Amino acid sequence: MTGAFLQPEEATAAEAIAAIADELAVFDDWMERYQYIIELGRKLPPFPDVWADDAHRVPGCQSRVWMEAEVREGRLYFAGASDAAIVSGLVALLLRVYSGRTPGEIGATDPVFLKDLGLLEALSTNRGNGIAAMARKVRERAAVA
Repeated sequence: MTGAFLQPEEATAAEAIAAIADELAVFDDWMERYQYIIELGRKLPPFPDVWADDAHRVPGCQSRVWMEAEVREGRLYFAGASDAAIVSGLVALLLRVYSGRTPGEIGATDPVFLKDLGLLEALSTNRGNGIAAMARKVRERAAVA
């Protein structure tokens, strides 16, 4: 199932955050940014149906979100999916930042970047709470890795 886990595009979480900021800055309004985020979600690796269960579900999300993680060579790789298009895109953004990083780098990368990029303000309260829950789950998993 290794193909389900997102491979990092950038060398570090900080570089991933900077790249996402640059990509979002291209768009003039939030409707265009939402479309871009939805496209990112469509490009996520296929999430195995066997993981779409309560054991993999992220609590605190309005939409259904599932995540799985595995440790390879001291790095944590994440897979994720959602039943909502925009949320799949938010999963893709989070995984781009956190997947393929060491537990230490994940722990050191505060999810405040979501606020800095304007994502939390642009989302409904429920979606904002949901992405914060996903970030918490990633960091909790890193803490026990």
